[in-house]
Amino acid sequence: MPVRDNVEIGLNRFARRGYDLDEVSIVPSRRTRDHDDVSTAWQIDAFRFEIPLITSPSDAVVSPATAIAVGQAGGLGVLNAEGLWARYEDPTEVYRQLRDAAGTDSGPPTALLQQVYGEPVKPDLIAARIKEMGAAGVTTAVRVSPQHTVALAPTVLAAGVDLLVIQGTIVSAEHVTTAGDALNLKEFIADLDVPVIVGGAADYQTALHLMRTGAAGVIVGVGADSWSTADAVMGIRVPLASAIADAAAARRDYLDETGGRYVHVIANGRIETSGAIARALACGADAVQLGEPLRVAEEAPAGGVWWDSVAAHPRLPRGGTSAPVEPRGSLADVLNGSAEAADGRTNLFGALRRTMAKTGYRDLKEFQRVDLVLGGNGGSAVGPGHLVG
Repeated sequence: MPVRDNVEIGLNRFARRGYDLDEVSIVPSRRTRDHDDVSTAWQIDAFRFEIPLITSPSDAVVSPATAIAVGQAGGLGVLNAEGLWARYEDPTEVYRQLRDAAGTDSGPPTALLQQVYGEPVKPDLIAARIKEMGAAGVTTAVRVSPQHTVALAPTVLAAGVDLLVIQGTIVSAEHVTTAGDALNLKEFIADLDVPVIVGGAADYQTALHLMRTGAAGVIVGVGADSWSTADAVMGIRVPLASAIADAAAARRDYLDETGGRYVHVIANGRIETSGAIARALACGADAVQLGEPLRVAEEAPAGGVWWDSVAAHPRLPRGGTSAPVEPRGSLADVLNGSAEAADGRTNLFGALRRTMAKTGYRDLKEFQRVDLVLGGNGGSAVGPGHLVG
C-alpha cells in the first residue's frame, strides 16, 4: 500500500497530503519522436479503442447518436440507462425546456431538472437505445447506478450491451445497508458474460477491493468538475493525481496477486483540457472519463448546456449547471481535429499525441512511466511514474 506523508492539522489529528492534476507537470526526456509514430490506442477486455476516452453518462453530452459518434471517433460512449433517453420516447422537448430555462449566467434550475427526471425509467426504452447503438456497429455501453443494478441489469444484458458501467459518486465493494439486500459486486460480476467497469473509487484500498470483484476497469475519482458542488454539499473532494497514483499502485499489486490479471484505471474528475488528460495518464490512468468538455461539440444534445448526472438527485442535488456555450466544431473535431484556440479545449487527443511525442513515448503503457514534477508544492522532482508526498 502506498505511503504518503501525514500532515498534523491539529493535536493528534493528521491528514494525508494529496495532489491535484494541476499541481503535477510532465517532464520531457532525452528522446522525442514524430507524433505520427505515437499510438493512443487502448484495449479493455476484447474491445479496442483508438483514443483513451470514456464519456461521462450525463444526458447533457450523451444521446444514442452522440454515443455512436464517440465510437466512430475512436472512444467509448456511455449512455445513462437511468437518464432522459430511458424516460422519454423523444426527449427533444425536454431538452428545449432545459435550454430555454438556462440563463446567461447559469444553467437550468435544479427544480426543473428534478421535475423532468421524475418521469419513470422505462426498460423497453433502455433496450431500444442499446439496440440503436449496436446497429451502428460501435461498442455499446450503458451506466446503471449501484442502487438499480439488480433491477435494470436483466434488461441491459438481454439487449446485447457490450460493456456494463456501474457508477455512483462513490462505489464500494462493502456497502452496508439495513434496508434490504446490498448489491454484492463480486457475486454479481461473476455471473455475467460481459465485462464490467465500476466506480468511483477514491483511494488505494477501495480500488483494490473493486479490482477483486472481477471488474475489468475501475473508475477513480468522484467526478467533480468545475461545476460540481459535492465539496460544498458533502465535504468530499479527492485530489485526483494522488487518487490515480494510488489506484495504479493497487493495479500493480493486484496484477502480482493474481499472477497477471490487469484491471484498467479510468480517471474521472475535473479533467477539462488536453493538458489534464495527459497528466492523468502520466499519473497512471489507462483512460479518462470526460463530460463537460464535450458540451462544445455540435452533436451535444443539450446544445452547450451542462449538468452532471447527480445534479437532478431528488433529495441531495450536488452538481452545478452551466449556461449554454457556442459549439466549436463537430465531436470529431473536438476530440481529434485542429485546434483554433490555445486553451486546451479542442483537439483533445491530438494534443495528447503531441505530448507523448515530445516526451519520447510510443504508446500509453510506456507513457505511464514518464517523469513528473510537482509545481506548487516545492517543485520536487519525481521518478518515473510515481508521486511523492
